Amino acid sequence: MKKVILWIAVIFTAIQFIPVDRDNKPVDARNNFVDIYKTPQNIRAILKNACYDCHSNETRYPKYAYVAPISWTLKDHVNQGREHLNFSEWGNYNRDLKQNAIEKSIISVKNLEMPLGSYINYHPEANLTTKQRTDLENYFSTLK
Repeated sequence: MKKVILWIAVIFTAIQFIPVDRDNKPVDARNNFVDIYKTPQNIRAILKNACYDCHSNETRYPKYAYVAPISWTLKDHVNQGREHLNFSEWGNYNRDLKQNAIEKSIISVKNLEMPLGSYINYHPEANLTTKQRTDLENYFSTLK
């Protein structure tokens, strides 16, 4: 049993040296959603607290994001989130992509699909109130 525990400790230690890219690309205000639409401060705060860690180039990595294998899973979630919607790259989207992203965002917020429950568990500020969800839905609706 001691050998098993030793090998687990060795492997756990070794995987800490596998690099994970946590660099955020610079944000160009000309492409950033909140800058393009001059988003009101209350909506901007909702987006920053509940959406931007996974859906922008402004990800704030918590301390646990530096421990493998959690870091791998977290980075994968961020990569997937950015693939689906990246508010920092909004200006590079074509009209159809923007329209589709707005519609999906409204549905995701309305149906409590976003932010993810697993994210809310570690980021209570992302647990949107009914009013915040309604405000976000209404704001997105004005952009359609």
